[in-house]
Amino acid sequence: MQLKIMPKKKHFSAGRVPLILFLCQMISALDVPLDSKLLGDLVQPPTITQQSPKDYIIDPRENIVIQCEAKGKPPPSFSWTRNGTHFDIDKDPLVTMKPGSGTLIINIMSEGKAETYEGVYQCTARNERGAAISNNIVVRPSRSPLWTKERLEPITLHNGQSLVLPCRPPIGLPPAIIFWMDNSFQRLPQSERVSQGLNGDLYFSNVLPEDTREDYICYARFNHTQTIQQKQPISLKVISVDELNDTIAANLSDTEFYGAKPGKERPPTFLTPQGTESRKEELRGNVLSLECIAEGLPTPIIYWIKEDGTLPVNRTFYQNFKKTLQITQVSEADSGNYQCIAKNTLGAVHHTISVTVKAAPYWISAPQNLVLSPGENGTLICRANGNPKPRIGWLTNGVPVEIAPDDPSRKIDGDTIIFSNVQERSSAVYQCNASNEYGYLLANAFVNVLAEPPRILTSANILYQVIANRPALLDCAFFGSPLPTIEWFKGTKGSALHEDIYVLHDNGTLEIPVAQKDSTGTYTCVARNKLGMAKNEVHLEIKDPTRIIKQPEYAVVQRGSKVSFECKVKHDDTLIPTIMWLKDNGELPNDERFSIGKDHLVVTDVSDDDGGMYTCAANTTLDSVSASAVLRVVDVPNPPFDLELTNQLDKGVQLTWTPGDDNNSPITKFIIEYEDAMHEAGIWHHQAEVSGTQTTAQLTLSPYVNYSFRVMAENSIGRSVPSEASEQYLTKAAEPDQNPTAVEGLGTEPDNLVITWKPLNGFESNGPGLQYKVSWRQKDGDDEWTSVVVANVSKYIVSGTPTFVPYLIKVQALNDVGFAPEPAAVMGHSGEDLPMVAPGNVRVNVVNSTLAEVHWDPVPLKSVRGHLQGYRIYYWKAQSSSKRNRRHIEKKILTFQGNKTHGMLPGLQPYSHYVLNVRVVNGKGEGPASTDRGFHTPEGVPSAPSSLKIVNPTLDSLTLEWDPPSHPNGVLTEYTLRYQPINSTHELGPLVDLKIPANKTRWTLNHLNFSTRYKFYFYAQTSVGSGSQITEEAITTVDEAMASRQVDIATQGWFIGLMCAVALLILILLIVCFIRRNKGGKYPVKEKEDAHADPEIQPMKEDDGTFGEYSDAEDHKPLKKGSRTPSDRTVKKEDSDDSLVDYGEGVNGQFNEDGSFIGQYSGKKEKEPAEGNESSEAPSPVNAMNSFV
Repeated sequence: MQLKIMPKKKHFSAGRVPLILFLCQMISALDVPLDSKLLGDLVQPPTITQQSPKDYIIDPRENIVIQCEAKGKPPPSFSWTRNGTHFDIDKDPLVTMKPGSGTLIINIMSEGKAETYEGVYQCTARNERGAAISNNIVVRPSRSPLWTKERLEPITLHNGQSLVLPCRPPIGLPPAIIFWMDNSFQRLPQSERVSQGLNGDLYFSNVLPEDTREDYICYARFNHTQTIQQKQPISLKVISVDELNDTIAANLSDTEFYGAKPGKERPPTFLTPQGTESRKEELRGNVLSLECIAEGLPTPIIYWIKEDGTLPVNRTFYQNFKKTLQITQVSEADSGNYQCIAKNTLGAVHHTISVTVKAAPYWISAPQNLVLSPGENGTLICRANGNPKPRIGWLTNGVPVEIAPDDPSRKIDGDTIIFSNVQERSSAVYQCNASNEYGYLLANAFVNVLAEPPRILTSANILYQVIANRPALLDCAFFGSPLPTIEWFKGTKGSALHEDIYVLHDNGTLEIPVAQKDSTGTYTCVARNKLGMAKNEVHLEIKDPTRIIKQPEYAVVQRGSKVSFECKVKHDDTLIPTIMWLKDNGELPNDERFSIGKDHLVVTDVSDDDGGMYTCAANTTLDSVSASAVLRVVDVPNPPFDLELTNQLDKGVQLTWTPGDDNNSPITKFIIEYEDAMHEAGIWHHQAEVSGTQTTAQLTLSPYVNYSFRVMAENSIGRSVPSEASEQYLTKAAEPDQNPTAVEGLGTEPDNLVITWKPLNGFESNGPGLQYKVSWRQKDGDDEWTSVVVANVSKYIVSGTPTFVPYLIKVQALNDVGFAPEPAAVMGHSGEDLPMVAPGNVRVNVVNSTLAEVHWDPVPLKSVRGHLQGYRIYYWKAQSSSKRNRRHIEKKILTFQGNKTHGMLPGLQPYSHYVLNVRVVNGKGEGPASTDRGFHTPEGVPSAPSSLKIVNPTLDSLTLEWDPPSHPNGVLTEYTLRYQPINSTHELGPLVDLKIPANKTRWTLNHLNFSTRYKFYFYAQTSVGSGSQITEEAITTVDEAMASRQVDIATQGWFIGLMCAVALLILILLIVCFIRRNKGGKYPVKEKEDAHADPEIQPMKEDDGTFGEYSDAEDHKPLKKGSRTPSDRTVKKEDSDDSLVDYGEGVNGQFNEDGSFIGQYSGKKEKEPAEGNESSEAPSPVNAMNSFV
């Protein structure tokens, strides 16, 4: 089976014949396909396939080859006529015929002349079916004759005259190409004033002295013989009017002048063509050339118009400085009157050319070969046109039809031959001759009468593969005479396919306009005529189209980075696509930076040349798809260059530059920097910024600076490197235009004034010799200004000044050129001294137990002797004489800014004695202290008791021990104890209040419920009120005997060892669990706990065996499982209630009958029960260890 693939991009419409088929039906005629097997069996009349041109100009130096090739079956024989008579080549030893061909070869290179064989030749190709003839071939040798000898007199003209230098070349074959040159073979320059005409003459509209030369030479080039002939040189001399008159006077009898009129300005006249009208005739299809050359002074200008129409736009051209009008592919429509106009400043002249377009014969419908079967009908049509209209003549086998043997099946009707009921003897070759006075056309067309059964020329079992939804074309090339009918069938039992779905072409091809998957199968082509039947099977497969499901996308990347284009292709499983990447429709660069993966292209270190369009092309044997994306490579701009300084002024200059490449990202601005090579060499400062569209900037400069400039360009990517520095430009020196800044006057000693300032830098100095004129005087006095000039400093000290006196100060810059503008005076002060007077009338007003207000009288400002910064209060808590000896008194200080006369003392200790004094402060320091003033703070509420412990729990009692508050803040009046039970559901019972004398530190509560948890709230009171509370929880015991046993067990060494073993086992389990958790596993810790715990000493719930939990009703915070108190049962106020200490170190530890561990508890500060509460569970030691899990 042969495989045939549908063309990828070629679509056929109904009736169109594929190029691979050569079958065509014309009316009722057949054409014989050029099939080698078929041609081997069928006879065919001769057909001329190649011949020499009608007008055949030969090179007389080479052998003459006259071509005549023909085909036919059997192969035709050839004969020639020369000048209308038989040309017997056997009698001329110089003439041979090429074997298997009719081409003549005439050997004139050894002997003979080309002129001997000049004439009209015609070739005849003949076989048993007819004879075909060639055109009349006119053979002429080319000629390149010499110029005739002639004596050319020198030409003398005066300036401005017109001139025509004749060429008149010899007549050659083909006509020569004319051009003018000098003796050095250099073409003479031509212009609107001097130009060469179509006839070869050289025209001067007016001559000038520079036209004088002795070597005006006309050359004729004969291309066919590749020879150039030369005319004798012409001498021309152009002289002025004065020179001409002198020459006439001296040589009147010896010289005749060319021209008689002096060269004055004149209107145009035509040198060619002459007169006002002329005629021009041209043949259709040629180039129409119209020429007008005028003389005049000044030189005329030529214009062209068509009187009865417009010049054709696309076919009109001007040559020879508009002196020649050319129209290509001229047709009858171009006939008419054309007018050329020559115009200068003195007038205009017109010439009308009447153009007539004639036409040699040209085909409208040339006769075509006919293949007929016996009894069929047919026609030969020969239609031609021309001007004048051509005559049509018919020949049969090269003989005029009028004298040819009669054929009853043939009837001639002008340009048509009608055939009816043809027989095999009707086979012949017919010639149609269309001629008029301008030429002729000759066409051969044969009539071949054949009787052949159908033959299918397409190979059997061809496999066609087509992409779905595209046309499928199944070939069935056939031949037969009479013309067979064609039918197509699908499958083995299918019916004939009709044109409602399919397209049946005349050449036998079956077209499925839109092939689908169900179009797959076997198709049978059947050809029938009256002589028989033939059939052929072909096979069709439909494939899924190739698609790009992920296309490359437009990318903008910076130079030097990486870019990736993705291209994912989906295709038919039976087709293997080839993925190819292209750049700008060409191959990718041979560069290792380009790497191609399965579905992507990666370009690393992207450069500017990598920008462009990248195409992913996927090709299979049946189809191809492609997708493209553009890569735009951007980068910071290239630096500007060619910096130039212009318009240089004392304080300004214009800077011009050329931008560098913007690297595909428009430049947004230019940054200009300067370097001061005189004062800060190597340091660049910002000068200006301009828009990215500007390339110049007017810069304002400072005096006495040696400037260099550089420019940087900036775009959206970033900033370019700086350009090369410009040339240096030193501005002239000038007086300073500014004075020092930050001028201050402050004394460092009571008798001096230190004047400081920020000096000018070298850029600001504006000239050499920078100095400073420092001036000062007292502000409130009438003293004159005292001045001093200093250099290279920024400080000046004035000594011997009064203490803290205001001064006016000025610092003025100057240089060798002059002074800066007069500076403004600033105020300063001479040095300060310590204040002399303490504040008086200090008074204290106690606001509350922690706050007091202090008042004082201000000191006189003169006694401050400096800048008043404020007042400072020293205060401290008074101690008894015994305590004062043991501990240093800590004094506190508060400073009040400005001229305040009162202040508040916060954070005092209630119920305490304080002492204070007040001092004034200036910039030098503090003045003397005021007299000490004491005051007392009233009582306040106490702090929480320092600790709270619960000891000796029994069945119905609990004993509380505590320490008094660390800060009673007054005289304690009593303690308040509030407590309430907590049941198993974490609910709080009724609250009980109990007052305890202030001198007590221990209290026992009796008549409590056994095995019950209680929560206690404990706080102290003064006459002012209640202090902060501390809370704790405890549980009464179940059975004293059980508690005693537990105490005995707890003191046994074996029990302690058992507990250590349990703790070690739990630690191992924790480590294993941690390791397995890190590995993602799970470990049943709870099960291991349950397995190792002692059930007798763990109080558990009956339902799930876990420890009980409750939520305090006051603060709604649940007691978390595992939260425990320290084993010594002491809780500090600052400690967390869930910390765990080794229970073995506890004191007075006991186990009750229920297995719970009872220890000592310390108090904890809590809110009042009405506001919220906390609870803390007291578990057994085993429970405490379980809290680790």
